Amino acid sequence: MTGTSEAEPRWQRSSRCEGGQCVEMAVVGDGAVALRDSKNPHGPVLVFSGPVWAQFLATLRAGGLTR
Repeated sequence: MTGTSEAEPRWQRSSRCEGGQCVEMAVVGDGAVALRDSKNPHGPVLVFSGPVWAQFLATLRAGGLTR
């Protein structure tokens, strides 16, 4: 997510974020989703394709991930 001709991502935090130490997400080209640590906004960014992100969310909603 470095400076390119594309617009900078619009980062969002969860409404459940407390204390400003959260994961932020942004929708980037072709429905892909980028994630970053709000404490380190210039640090690494993880980018997931749209289908992979959709499957992750479906798994969460189905209770497929546990601690």
